[in-house]
Amino acid sequence: MKGMHKPALLILFALMVLGSLSVYTFLILGHAPDDADLARRLKGMSMDHLLGTDHLGRDVLSRILSGGVTTVGFSLLALGAALLIGIPVGIYAGYKGGLVDRIFMRIADGFLSFPDTIVAIVLAGMMGPGIVNLVLSIMLVKWVNYARLVRSTVLTESGKDYVLMAKVNGLTQGAIMRRHLLPHLVGNVVVLASLDLGKIILLLSAFSYIGLGAQPPAPEWGAMLNEARPYFQTMPQLMLAPGMAIVITVFVTNLLGDHVRDLYDVKREVDS
Repeated sequence: MKGMHKPALLILFALMVLGSLSVYTFLILGHAPDDADLARRLKGMSMDHLLGTDHLGRDVLSRILSGGVTTVGFSLLALGAALLIGIPVGIYAGYKGGLVDRIFMRIADGFLSFPDTIVAIVLAGMMGPGIVNLVLSIMLVKWVNYARLVRSTVLTESGKDYVLMAKVNGLTQGAIMRRHLLPHLVGNVVVLASLDLGKIILLLSAFSYIGLGAQPPAPEWGAMLNEARPYFQTMPQLMLAPGMAIVITVFVTNLLGDHVRDLYDVKREVDS
């Protein structure tokens, strides 16, 4: 159990560092992420601008901090939306079985016939660029994974004695799903979600990099990478800063996901 404290301590340390940087950048220096000033464009690192300024004279550190709220926040939003759709659909399909389950499986097979990234690109391209449309695209891609996982668990649990006894005692289908099946899903779903968060952050950043996500002047790590490409030779920190922010965030989420998986000691097996 001692090892379980390491991710929490790492996250707490990261939050303390981010909090200190935020206080210094926003309160002490007064730099806003969209505060452009061409007179100070492409300045190097200094005490006034710890990571320098970009091509419009905006403080890079303030945009990194604000971009983290955008990138991580909308990634959590996409993950939460996928859970809200996938869990109820998986429970209902697994418990009802029959025609309902067959229809669901055909829909799931259609979504899984192509890689997640390809489907998300098609959906985002059809809906148009924008962070909200991107979140919807990711949600539409990811919900099926949770639905299949939940369905698999429900199929396993619904044939056990405690569910049969609940039926004999006259509990309604909704009560059985809520009281008996849902608690058995928590471990599997939490593990998959914690491991999936890093992938969603990468996906959202990658789409913003190619122009399908956050639009200028909104600060977002992937969009910042795209804006900094022309200046990589002269000001490499403009790309290195958001790139390292993405790498560190994904590393921390994956580390947390590994420890959550060890905590619940479950296998992510999805029946087809």
